[in-house]
Amino acid sequence: MSKLFAKKQLSVLLAEAGESEKGLKRTLGAGSLIALGIGAIIGAGLFVRTAAAAGQHAGPAVTISFIIAAIGCALAGLCYAEFASMIPIAGSAYTYSYATLGEFIAWIIGWDLVLEYALGAATVAIGWSQYLNKLLTNVFHVTIPYQWCHSPFETSDAGVQGIMNVPSLFILLALTLLLIRGTQGSAIVNNIIVITKVAIVMLFIFLGWKFINPANHTPFTIPG
Repeated sequence: MSKLFAKKQLSVLLAEAGESEKGLKRTLGAGSLIALGIGAIIGAGLFVRTAAAAGQHAGPAVTISFIIAAIGCALAGLCYAEFASMIPIAGSAYTYSYATLGEFIAWIIGWDLVLEYALGAATVAIGWSQYLNKLLTNVFHVTIPYQWCHSPFETSDAGVQGIMNVPSLFILLALTLLLIRGTQGSAIVNNIIVITKVAIVMLFIFLGWKFINPANHTPFTIPG
C-alpha cells in the first residue's frame, strides 16, 4: 500500500527534466504560452454555447455565470502558478500530484487529463464541423449529407441517422499531424489562430455595441 502512495522527490524530478539528449527542449516563450492559454479559453463554446445558454436558459443573467467562472479560473490559475514556482518542470497536474500526493493519485490524475483533453478535442471538433457546414451551405451552396456530418447517436427530423462526422474527424487528423511536426510549429499556427479569434471577438463587440437594448435585460433572469 505504501508503494501506491510513494512520492517522487523534487530533486529526482528536476534531474529527470534536466537538459539532455533525451529530455524535452524548451521551445516556447512567454508570448506563446499566453497565446496557448487564450486559445484554450476562446473556443467553439464561446460562439455557440453562450448564445444557447442565454437564449434558452439563463437570459441576460448568463453574465453572472461568466463572473463566477472567471473567479474560479483566477483561483485555479493562482494554484497552478504556485505549483509551477515550486516544481518548475513540465507535467502539469500529474507531476504536481506525483510530488505531493503520491504515485496512485498521480496515475488517476494522468488518466483524468487524458479523458479531459480527449473530450475537449471531440467537442471542439464537433463545433468546428457545424461551422464548416454552415459556411459551405450559406457561401458555397454545398451541403454535406446529414449522415456524414453527424454521429451514429444522432437522427434528423426526417429520420436520417448519422454514420460519421467526417469534418470533425478531418480537423482532428489535421491537428494531430501538426502536433507531430513539433511544438514550435504548432505554437506558430496557434498564435495565428488566436490573433484571428481575438480580432473577431473585438470586431463583434465594436460593431454590436450600438445594438444593445437595455429593455432586453428585463427581466434579468428567465422566469420559471
